[in-house]
Amino acid sequence: MAFEPPSRLVNALGEVRDDGASEWLAGVGTLLDEAAARREVSVERVHVPGGRSSLVAHVRRADGSPAILKLAPERFRPEAERAALTHWDGFGAVRLLDEGINDGALLLERLHPEISVRTLPEAKALLEAAGTLRRLWVGPPEGRNCETVPERTGRQATAMRATVDAFPEVAPLVDAALEARESLVAAPPELRLLHGTFRQSKVLSGERMPWLVVGPDPVVGECAFDLARLVRDRVEDLIGSPSGPAITRRRVKKLAESLDVDQERLRGWTLFRAVESGVRALRVGRERDGENLLEFAGWL
Repeated sequence: MAFEPPSRLVNALGEVRDDGASEWLAGVGTLLDEAAARREVSVERVHVPGGRSSLVAHVRRADGSPAILKLAPERFRPEAERAALTHWDGFGAVRLLDEGINDGALLLERLHPEISVRTLPEAKALLEAAGTLRRLWVGPPEGRNCETVPERTGRQATAMRATVDAFPEVAPLVDAALEARESLVAAPPELRLLHGTFRQSKVLSGERMPWLVVGPDPVVGECAFDLARLVRDRVEDLIGSPSGPAITRRRVKKLAESLDVDQERLRGWTLFRAVESGVRALRVGRERDGENLLEFAGWL
């Protein structure tokens, strides 16, 4: 299938500065054709704008039923996603339809990508998103092939420290985020299989259930880590509101109480993840995103 990869994917992979990702992108059309043939599905169209780390195609199975074929470079751990989706088996998450094939592609049930909980009013969106996330917090599978929270955040901490040399003004926030991480990883309250990159746009409307989660980058750790990314959803709106700091503190409290998560641990992980994302955005030239995230982190 000849096509131009979605510009969103091209731009995002350009930021990672990884030769393997560039090589994957150059050959992704062939990879899509091969993955489709292997599963005996026909490609209808590539989803646009699509994601920042994967190519998503609408396909039809041999019996005519709709499905999604998703391909991602190895650096984005598609086989860890496969293992997590297999473990969840459709409970709260999109269902995997090709459990026996391990080639970096995933055949998934088709949801409604144009309808996410982000389309709901903010208060209801947070409630629905949090309730869906809770279903995913189960014990990790045996023989898991995904990272732990200390492993992932350890890599991120190294990159954060290295970035301070280029952006010395972020040093106080980086120091606070790293101090929070050290305290949090020392004594996690539980170990669960986590989504890893959860936010409102990852919760889509489905046929089996009203809302199902897509796009995990699974990690094993404490629930507060998973919930932290949800606290800053719609961060642009928060930054534009004079009540942004107060709204953020209320979100931390409300989400912690509704999902029985320690409020201070949620605040700490929210701080770390916001600073890490903000510093990373600065590093790849997305200055506005970085400044918004770091301003948000300062409220915590």
